[in-house]
Amino acid sequence: MILGFNIGFLEIDLVDIIDILLFAFLLQQVYKLMRGSVAIKIFLGFLVLYLVYLVVNAADMELLSTVLGQFMGVGVLAVIILFQQEIRKFLLLLGRTHVFREGSILENIKSIWSLNGNNKKSEITPIIEAAKTLGGSNTGALIVISRNSELKFYAESGDRLDAKVSKRLLLAIFNKFSPLHDGAVIVYDNQIIAARCILPVTERDDLPAQYGLRHRAAVGMSENTDVLILVVSEETGQLTTVRNGEISQNLSAQELRKKINDYLFENENYESTGETVLKKAKEEAKKEEKVADPVKKQRPEQPVDITS
Repeated sequence: MILGFNIGFLEIDLVDIIDILLFAFLLQQVYKLMRGSVAIKIFLGFLVLYLVYLVVNAADMELLSTVLGQFMGVGVLAVIILFQQEIRKFLLLLGRTHVFREGSILENIKSIWSLNGNNKKSEITPIIEAAKTLGGSNTGALIVISRNSELKFYAESGDRLDAKVSKRLLLAIFNKFSPLHDGAVIVYDNQIIAARCILPVTERDDLPAQYGLRHRAAVGMSENTDVLILVVSEETGQLTTVRNGEISQNLSAQELRKKINDYLFENENYESTGETVLKKAKEEAKKEEKVADPVKKQRPEQPVDITS
């Protein structure tokens, strides 16, 4: 037993504690994925059915025990079928970590040969200016901003453009008389990859009633991929951003710029924060040395008696 202790007849060691903590963390993540969706109700119903099976089995009711036992025998398969969306989200959540992120290995190799690790600076001003104009005219828009990949799976559902981002092009796409206005635009690496793209719709039932299909598609896309979605409401003209299922609505142009910058340069901000901390520490050390130098100069050196 390594760093263990006893509770009655139970022997608990460090491995058991780590096992319990990891299991609790997984339960928390599963609950966060299912919260606000129909899956939590299905899970509770499945749990009640299992408790009924335990009671029936303990009471020796053979008929019900046989019927429920057959159902519980395929419980794992039933869980996979019933919670396929939540299992998919959980696996996507693992795959969206920095280690497994698409292109992260190539980006790390490129950063060795580049000065700052970035090939080009993202131009977000055309997106913000277009969003302001679209909001002022109550023209609906749905723009997906990606920093990791082209989202080929979703881009193939629309019309491929591969055009440079510009205000006029975005206004032309989302014009009510344009054949490309119905759907989403995918922006990656200063390029409009595709337009009229189809996005997955969220199954959450806790969204406000005023949110239409455009907002629900934005939430669904943010739940499935690591992107930032910009929504321009057709009814109110409000600007809304969605990321990881979190909605920020009624944004100003300055707030929208900050949201996009925080998303695109999240890793750089983290690295620059670490660099600024090191710089501050070095500056404080230099100040302490400067303060200590005059004190050393003022102190007369004591003669050393070498005869003793």
